[in-house]
Formats: sequence, C-alpha cells, structure tokens
Amino acid sequence: MTKEILLVGESWTSTATHFKGFDLFNSTTYHLGAEPFVADLEAEGDFKVTYMKAHEAAEEFPFDRAGLDRYAAVILSDIGANTLLLPAKVWLEGKPVPNRLKLLRDWTHDGGGLMMVGGYLTFQGIDARARWHRTPVETALPVTCLPTDDRLEVPQGFSARITRPEHPILEGIAGDWPLLLGANEIIADDGSEVLATLPEDEGGHPLLVTGSYGAGRTLAWASDIGPHWVPAEFTKWEGSGRLWRNCLRWLTASKD
Repeated sequence: MTKEILLVGESWTSTATHFKGFDLFNSTTYHLGAEPFVADLEAEGDFKVTYMKAHEAAEEFPFDRAGLDRYAAVILSDIGANTLLLPAKVWLEGKPVPNRLKLLRDWTHDGGGLMMVGGYLTFQGIDARARWHRTPVETALPVTCLPTDDRLEVPQGFSARITRPEHPILEGIAGDWPLLLGANEIIADDGSEVLATLPEDEGGHPLLVTGSYGAGRTLAWASDIGPHWVPAEFTKWEGSGRLWRNCLRWLTASKD
C-alpha cells in the first residue's frame, strides 16, 4: 500500500540587485531544495509525496483534522512557525482560524507521524526566526529547540557518528556517511532515542532522534535535506535514499 506523505516547505524566492556603473536592475529567482529527497522517497513505490511549497503552506496546509488524516506522515522542512500561524485571514483580516500547530500536535498524538528537518527556518533557525521553540509542535517532537539562533555551521564538513546501528532506520546503511556542512543544535528529550550525532569535536549534538507522542511516532533530523548543509555528494550517495525511506517506514509503521 502506498502511503501519502505531506512535505511542507523547502522552497524559497531570492531577489538580487545588480549594480553596473550608473545603472542597476533587480532580478528574482525561485528555488526548490527537496527534489532529490522526494525522488528518493518515491523510488520504490511505498510513498507518494505531496510537496507543499513554503509560499503555498499559509493557505493550503490543512485547517481541519480531515485534511491531515489523508496523510500517514507530515514533514516540516525549512519553514517557520509563522507561516502556519498567520494565514491571510488572521494577518490581513484580523479574524480567528484554527491553530494549526495544535492541530498537528493532536493529530500526531492520535497516531500520525511527524518529522522535522533542519534548516535556517526549522527548529529555532537563523536569528531564532523559525520560532518552533515552546510551540505545540515542539511538544510532539522528540527534541527541545533552543530559544536562540541554533545553527551549527561546519564549513569543513562532518561525518555522522552512528550511536544505534541496530535501529531499523539505519538498516542496510554501512560505512562512513558523506560529509554534511551544518545542522541545528537540538536537545534530545528524555525517553527519546539518539541514533546519530555530530562528532565529539563538533559538540556531539544530536543529529537523528526518534521518539513517540501518544500513539504517534516522531523524528528529528537536525541537518537539511538539500543545500547548503547537504552537499550533492550526500544526495547522490546510495545510502541517502535508503535512509529517508527507512525514516518514513519507521515513522508510519502504525499505518501498516
């Protein structure tokens, strides 16, 4: 049975100003960061991914339980809490709407799978702008976010240190992992399982953490799923696809 997965975020728009002597002009470009990740998840037919881009999520992320119940798991990747807290009806019209952070927490408690992926706008993020600390979603995750900018920039790269090689998420993944260039600093909650960490000389912080919330399963991956923290060598590594599929198989086991 193919399981429906909702991936939220992992897209961005960039603007630039070009100065050429007396003259200048502006340009705007749009970028996607999760295409290899989506391809890896769908490669064996177990999962079908709805890729909800960051600019779509404010209005298209479900406002009710029925909208979430079609999915076996929700992945939040490089998208801040404000996007779900401030749809147009609230921000522009000053009208109340359901709190989708509480909706997601309660859906997870009742058996959903919730995964948060690191980036500049997840966990607490750059300049603490992601704002997931002390939210209902953090309550459901197996980790606690810092209240401050939590980026761990590692420009020389690091290889994950595996702490629980026997866990089903790490099944079939042997040898050293390709380098990663950064992660978010997170704190593993009591009762969670830390499957991988940064190396000790980079602080030994949690990298891959699993846990449960009520009847649901939760997972935190502290690095990214695309650039710049995840170089092309990682996305092209044969273990990458296996890792992501194993994560989702474990996360959605209650839906079998």
